[in-house]
Amino acid sequence: MNIDQIKSCYIGPHISPEAFISEHFFIYLLKGKMQGFDGHKSYSLVPGQYCMVRKNNLARYNKQKENDVFKKVVVIFDEAFLKTYQQKYGVVSKSYVSNDVFLHLNKTDLIPQLLLQPEDETTRERLLSVLLKTNPGLENILFDFGSPSKIDLESYMNRNFRFNVAVQRFAYLTGRSLTAFKQDFKRVFNDTPGRWLLQKRLKEAYFLIDKEGQRPSDVYIEVGFEDLSHFSYAFKKLFGVSPTQLRK
Repeated sequence: MNIDQIKSCYIGPHISPEAFISEHFFIYLLKGKMQGFDGHKSYSLVPGQYCMVRKNNLARYNKQKENDVFKKVVVIFDEAFLKTYQQKYGVVSKSYVSNDVFLHLNKTDLIPQLLLQPEDETTRERLLSVLLKTNPGLENILFDFGSPSKIDLESYMNRNFRFNVAVQRFAYLTGRSLTAFKQDFKRVFNDTPGRWLLQKRLKEAYFLIDKEGQRPSDVYIEVGFEDLSHFSYAFKKLFGVSPTQLRK
């Protein structure tokens, strides 16, 4: 099977490219390399490999072109589609607990063969049937439609503070209302989420620049800032020196 015959495409409803994964999605890499990070583990994909990315999680992934080309197939398994599939085929699922965001899938030649077919709505259904047949237990992940349950706040925030998402997202992902999240946060960290996140990210940036020798232009995104100038301003305000001065 020549994967060069498969077209780069995106099948299913649009989802935001932010760090919060709102729907499960399958990704098959055709050209280039891809690296993912979920707060505690790093993952990589090379051409011919594929995986499932779980919803209701935080993840960061970057693309590396091969000969100036990056190609992939992304198939979204949104909740509406999965509920229709479950009702149609009577899929039964059990409770499942895991911290993994990028899920390894058993390899089968059926996947690339399927992706060579014309792109339409039935492609998702056929692909899902193959994935469920070749990956026992996957149904317990995909057909869990509940909201995140309440989890330990301290360990979660210390693992995921680098992700640039709103406080409301952190509240939802830790199984709390926004009010309860802020109350628990104050009790655990003796600070507000905004101040704690800012200082935590800046201290991490200081370490990466001072001890690891990384460039400020690379670090600011890694620790959860959107804008380099805002990062530099906040850094100097806290430490008395700019990121570029620290690196010299």
